[in-house]
Amino acid sequence: MFVISVHYTAPLERIDDLMSAHVRWLDANYEAGVFLASGRKVPRTGGVILAAGVSREDLDAIVAEDPFAKEGAANHEITEFLATKTAPALSAYRQQL
Repeated sequence: MFVISVHYTAPLERIDDLMSAHVRWLDANYEAGVFLASGRKVPRTGGVILAAGVSREDLDAIVAEDPFAKEGAANHEITEFLATKTAPALSAYRQQL
C-alpha cells in the first residue's frame, strides 16, 4: 500500500486552474481500482492519496500523469508501507510481513 503526499509548489490560483484536470485524473485511478481515498491537507498546502494494488514502478508512472506534476505545480512524495492491520472495510488490502 502507498501514501502519496502531494505538496503544492505553485500558488493556489494555479492549483485551482488545474483542479478539474486533477479530479479527472483521480477519478480515472479510482475507476482503475488504484486509489482508495484522497483529499486536501489542512491547511491547504497539498493533498494525500491512499493507493494499492499496483507496483511502485506503475504508481510512479501514474503519479507522473497527474496534471499537477505535469505542469510543475506540485511535488509528490510516495511512501510504501505494509498494511498489516486495517479496518474491516479495507480487509482486502491487508498484507503479510
